[in-house]
Amino acid sequence: MRVFHILPGSVSESSTLPMVLPPTGYVWIACGRREFELEQGAVQSTLQVLCGLTLVDLHLSDLLNNQLPSHYDYTSQYDVLVFRRLAAGHTETDLAHPGAVLTQATKRSGPPVLRRIDTSPVGFAVFDRVLLTVHPAGCQVLDQYASRLMTAVSVTSRAAGVNLPPHPADLMLRIINQMVDGYLDLRRELTRQLDHWQAELLHPKTRFNNWSSLLDARISLHQLDEICEDQRAAIQDWIEALEEWEPGEYNGGQRGLDLLRVRSRDVLEHIERVVHHVRRLEQNAETAVQMHFSAQSNRTNDIMRTLTALTAIFLPLNLIAGIFGMNFEFIPLVHQQAGFWWALGSMLLTAVVLGVLFWRKRYLARTK
Repeated sequence: MRVFHILPGSVSESSTLPMVLPPTGYVWIACGRREFELEQGAVQSTLQVLCGLTLVDLHLSDLLNNQLPSHYDYTSQYDVLVFRRLAAGHTETDLAHPGAVLTQATKRSGPPVLRRIDTSPVGFAVFDRVLLTVHPAGCQVLDQYASRLMTAVSVTSRAAGVNLPPHPADLMLRIINQMVDGYLDLRRELTRQLDHWQAELLHPKTRFNNWSSLLDARISLHQLDEICEDQRAAIQDWIEALEEWEPGEYNGGQRGLDLLRVRSRDVLEHIERVVHHVRRLEQNAETAVQMHFSAQSNRTNDIMRTLTALTAIFLPLNLIAGIFGMNFEFIPLVHQQAGFWWALGSMLLTAVVLGVLFWRKRYLARTK
């Protein structure tokens, strides 16, 4: 468990739950899901001291549910947002050791880049001056943003224009934005993998045998599409609820609310980019499969056309051979010394004429 005291110009971290709310700023309590399950009584007591209320039972269940889709809910005192992340790495929590990570990841199907995308939910409980986040074990987003938060108070960062989140809702949106951007970083590798499969599918001299991985990739992309749709619906519900907020001391007044709405719309735009990219990859995979079978059908048609042309060439030769093979006593050229050569020459001439004719009509041409 990590606890951050975020003031207007500084950030401090501790490993114990605070019992007194600081005069200024707010508190960020970040803990793992299994850790939160074991210490939810202490966390509830801290929320009662700091905020004067606790989380309701249904929201506790939402934060502890590892299979819950992205969604948004609220009360008159706080808001709850569950957001399924799309980040590299898929890990499980060791139930015997809270906060520890199993070394063996859950086996998933699909290409390597899709197997590395973790879709575990991250829960946010937003109070006026407290932000409670529940992460999966080994959450890189938490570690990366905590490091970024600690370095944001340096002189160099302030000179570069990096500002600390002014209130808990802004901090939540920044963390969500980082989670969404984490998938955008993986899209190049995923696109490269699918482009490689498309090249194999359309290569005329390659026999594609990786159908199971391609099918798994299509299923995984469809699942990602559903996850992104849930993400977008949750953020849209958050934006609609944000329109009813009243300017106050803890949300930065009217300007703070405007900035919060702008940041929320920016997060929604990033999610829509992810949705667009995932759907485009789905369409590319489907198009590649259709083009593969179309190319195979064209190759089959070319083979059948060539075989038909060769059959048409040999039909007259069989006719000539059949005529001279009849059991009649008197057949022209049969008893002549040059009869065999006349028959052979006529057969060769017929084959050459038909071969040239079919070649000019491109019945025997090679299709590239």
